[in-house]
Amino acid sequence: MSHRILFLCVANSARSQMAEGLARRLVHGEVEVLSAGSSPTQLHPLATMVLAEKGIDIAQHASKGIDEVPLHQVNTVITLCEEEICPVLPEGATHLHWPMPDPAGPQDDALRAHAAFRAVRDQIFGRLQTWLADRGLAAIA
Repeated sequence: MSHRILFLCVANSARSQMAEGLARRLVHGEVEVLSAGSSPTQLHPLATMVLAEKGIDIAQHASKGIDEVPLHQVNTVITLCEEEICPVLPEGATHLHWPMPDPAGPQDDALRAHAAFRAVRDQIFGRLQTWLADRGLAAIA
């Protein structure tokens, strides 16, 4: 594959994981899609659940640190951090910043937490559809 996209956030537990799963669905294997975080934790169960609602399985994903991806081979880096400090970006890649709220932040009840994950999923999906279609990297699904 000649094009690699890397989604970055801090924990690689929700936003970047959802972006990776959504992008893989949209590019149909035409582009390599990766995700990582500057301080990886673990995949958030709600990220898995809200993607499963769309028929995307990321249950086998694991949070990864930036040092676990081939940064020198990445063409495009998309950071998804909002108010927290985004990871350091590799040199030579196109950098995009799509600030998204962290749905894994504190929520006062399970229903609101689920809604927060769905909202971020849908925001990422919309941005991806437009961005990939504009570059001829994937058909809008």
